[in-house]
Amino acid sequence: MENTPQTMSDFCPDKKSPLPTGKLKIFFGYAAGVGKTYAMLQAAHQAQKEGLDVVVGYVEQHARPDTLALLNGLEILPCREMDYRGIKLKEFDLDRALQRRPQLILVDELAHNNAQGCRHTKRYQDVEELLQAGINVYTTVNVQHLESLNDLVSSITGIAVHERIPDRVFDRANQVELVDIEPDELVKRLQTGKVYRERQAKQALQNFFTSENLAALREIAMRRTADQLNRTAVQEGKEKSAKAGEHILICLSSSPSNAKVIRTAARMAEAFHSGFTALFVQTPETNELSGDNLKRLRSNLHLAEQLGAQISTVYGTDPAVQIAEYARVSGVTKIVMGRMNHKQNPVTGKKSLADRLIELTDLDIYIIPDHQPLYKKPLGKLHIPKSRFTWKDACITLAALVLSSMAGFAFYHAGFSESNIITVYILGVLITAVSTNGHFYGAMGSLLSVAAFNFLFTEPRFTFRANDPNYPVTFLIMLSSSIIASSLASRVKAQARMAAQKSYYTELLLESSQKLQKGRTEWDCLRLTAEQLNRLFDRPILYALSQPERDLAFRVEPSDAQDVLAELGTEEMGVAKWVQKNNKYAGATTSTLPDSKWLFLSVRGTQGVMGIVAVPVAGYSIPDAFEKNLMIAILNECGLSQERIRLQEERSKAAP
Repeated sequence: MENTPQTMSDFCPDKKSPLPTGKLKIFFGYAAGVGKTYAMLQAAHQAQKEGLDVVVGYVEQHARPDTLALLNGLEILPCREMDYRGIKLKEFDLDRALQRRPQLILVDELAHNNAQGCRHTKRYQDVEELLQAGINVYTTVNVQHLESLNDLVSSITGIAVHERIPDRVFDRANQVELVDIEPDELVKRLQTGKVYRERQAKQALQNFFTSENLAALREIAMRRTADQLNRTAVQEGKEKSAKAGEHILICLSSSPSNAKVIRTAARMAEAFHSGFTALFVQTPETNELSGDNLKRLRSNLHLAEQLGAQISTVYGTDPAVQIAEYARVSGVTKIVMGRMNHKQNPVTGKKSLADRLIELTDLDIYIIPDHQPLYKKPLGKLHIPKSRFTWKDACITLAALVLSSMAGFAFYHAGFSESNIITVYILGVLITAVSTNGHFYGAMGSLLSVAAFNFLFTEPRFTFRANDPNYPVTFLIMLSSSIIASSLASRVKAQARMAAQKSYYTELLLESSQKLQKGRTEWDCLRLTAEQLNRLFDRPILYALSQPERDLAFRVEPSDAQDVLAELGTEEMGVAKWVQKNNKYAGATTSTLPDSKWLFLSVRGTQGVMGIVAVPVAGYSIPDAFEKNLMIAILNECGLSQERIRLQEERSKAAP
């Protein structure tokens, strides 16, 4: 099955490429051994007969005689040898392919993970760069390697596939040729050793290559090819979208099942031809994420971006309210979320997030089940906000306790009741909670206040004994009231801090837009953008103007941080030039040249790269999702301002 050609200019979807983009053809199969590489090589010979300059960039030979025979007569590009833990690995040589620049190049195994030391971490990124350079590409991929189908395939085969490609790469192919044979025929090929060696083939037949698995994978591959064909027809205007106006929302989290939710929502968005948004609700608790939780959250964020989701961030302490409000103002029609994997507290009767969203909205809410066992959070893993000990906060806590005790003595000698003295101590706890950082000092203030009241004002005085049997109840109520008051005060303080942060970010974006409108030169725009990013990240920012046939000349903001420029060695400048050439982001935190200590970003206009901005990452905190979105928004605003100035200059030169 083969679809009709479509444009590939959207490989850099935001902007236009200065060069004509190459065309991509994918030979698609439902399992290894169906004949994808064989079909690709046959097509290459046919293209060569038609007069095209064809080169084999990389082909996985698998010691198959029929495949090896088809390599005869084709120019084969030498592989790049990589040393990995004492083992010599052969990888596709991207730089040599770009230098050779054939009309058509064959790059097998699109989902392959490159060895450490390659420019890109994934082979599909190599293919994207070839296409960006105007080189046509033939490649192969199996259905289990598509990101959105990963959970579905794993549930069928019981095997998790780690080499995957974003669906956008598959959907943007000019042609998809389904290479198909009957499952029984594939099993015979395995048994006769035409796919794997004897030992490996026996193991495959017992696990992945069962008749039931192959039949199911074949059906999925056929449907996915048909979906891609339908998508092409929709984009070309031959059909109308199935459900115009649909907008699907998922919530990002550090939950292990969140990846499955994201993939399910991506498939729904594809089926409905709808918008797809991944919302991250930032709360005081999410700021404390670390270790595996933080790693999973970042992985889920990257997955959502790969599957085409628009990433949005909101602040608040009640996720249900924040999600419902965002859905209302954004026109969301469906919410997809995972099943809670822990039991609800039967004492408090607190409703689940799904139940609360059903109450707060009238939207369709889809609950995606997972197979993780129900669990109760152990006491040792309850969320305890981090607090850093400081002498200042300790002194404030002790001072509040001393002042409360002094006021209590005054009330005691004035003949006031014990309830008034208790109120004074609760007031002291409130002052402690508001004036210190974290919950620790408020909790300690609560405990010390109960102990001080017992020691100073209960009979017998100046001991920790209490003769009245009612005092234990009094102490318990006093402790509970103090802790609750302290918690509420800390929560209000956290909300105020988050509101101030959100206000600051909004003000920064508006201020950036206003300042850029006043920029007179392109360098002014870049300098103003670097100033705003410096305020946002509190670190030096490098910037350079992108001009045709001129080398990048970086400047730094603030201007007194000139020593930072010395850190840009030959390798870092190489990353910057790659970003300038390809109009993409690279460096630290990305999957292209990730060993760099800097994150290089292109300032994009509608006609290409207007400038380059470099943000140091080594030794600094990694920008969160909201900061990243804000940074990209500021850079886009800068690119448009630069383009406006450049057009004005061109008009002035053209004027008589």
